[in-house]
Amino acid sequence: MSRLQTRFAELKQQNRAALVTFITAGDPDYATSLQILKGLPAAGADVIELGMPFTDPMADGPAIQLANIRALANGQNLAKTLEMVREFRKTEQRTPLVLMGYFNPIHHYGVPRFIEDAKAAGVDGLIVVDLPPEHNADLCDPAQAAGIDFIRLTTPTTDDQRLPTVLNNSSGFVYYVSVAGVTGTGSATTEHVQEAVARLRRHTDLPLCIGFGIRTPEHAATIARLADGVVVGSALIDQIANAADSGQAVEGVLSLCAALAQGVQQAR
Repeated sequence: MSRLQTRFAELKQQNRAALVTFITAGDPDYATSLQILKGLPAAGADVIELGMPFTDPMADGPAIQLANIRALANGQNLAKTLEMVREFRKTEQRTPLVLMGYFNPIHHYGVPRFIEDAKAAGVDGLIVVDLPPEHNADLCDPAQAAGIDFIRLTTPTTDDQRLPTVLNNSSGFVYYVSVAGVTGTGSATTEHVQEAVARLRRHTDLPLCIGFGIRTPEHAATIARLADGVVVGSALIDQIANAADSGQAVEGVLSLCAALAQGVQQAR
């Protein structure tokens, strides 16, 4: 079993959802970002999404756009992001790590080389926002052949006719984007999330993780009662943006992660 399968199976036995945390690699700088990454498992993150910085993150709202800008300004690139994963894996073997981002940097790096290096570094899955299932041959198929899960995004506008196509060859978990829009803006009602989960369950047995707009332990707990995972990104990124220095950034992210984890763990 993969790390993702193992983690979700363990949590199912414990009757609780996963806390899935997102940070952007290299934000605000490499050293601080690595310190945050290494601290997330102990702070309660069950699965980590690590953003691959890109100049045009079109699915992301202001918070993550600015995180990308800060990271790129400090020299972060895909090679350094993979290096961060290698450093993380020196001390943490159990927590699944998923790279999230856009196809352009991967294409530029070279797909076969990227898959080989990502697998060797200890990457468990990929979320590539702008690569639809019609382009499975470009990355999804070779990544899965190498043992890296390919995680799909579904949205409120993905209808029942489209869903089987989107979920075809999906693995690891399904990421449900709970609002039509960009990251960090607005949040869905409980009723909407309940309906979405019920609809997705008719199409897939994969764990369902819900994100976009979850900012507080209370909100995380509400989602944790409905889904297999709760994804939090912009709220954590804001802790970095608002910090006076790197120490405050690390403390802010890990403190919020711990509070969110407590909300998720006590939800059911």
